[in-house]
Amino acid sequence: MPWFQKDNRSVEYKTSGWKLHLTRRRITITDKKAIGELKLLGKSDIHTYQVKTIKRVRLVRRADGYYCQFSIDVDSSKQLKPAGNQIGLDVGLEYFYSDSNGNHLENPRFLQKSKLHPTSFKRGM
Repeated sequence: MPWFQKDNRSVEYKTSGWKLHLTRRRITITDKKAIGELKLLGKSDIHTYQVKTIKRVRLVRRADGYYCQFSIDVDSSKQLKPAGNQIGLDVGLEYFYSDSNGNHLENPRFLQKSKLHPTSFKRGM
């Protein structure tokens, strides 16, 4: 079992301090904390990513066990073609937003509604 500091519930490694096995079912923590080799359980698709795209590995301790989180560098930019339409938006207090076409959305004013009806927002027991 990993040893964590008294007030921390996770340990994070960047690109060093860990090594993923060829089968991608085990990870070895190679730092000086003596964690060692961990078996990865569950349904994961970590095998579909290259090891060089893994930017961070985090070991998290929760009440029901230990979890290993992988942070993957993925290019998520999409090239969008301009539609030729432009619109201006104004966010304010009178209206939630107003656009340049004259459309308005009323401000929900949650605080004022909660003051009028205090029983409608009960807290959990």
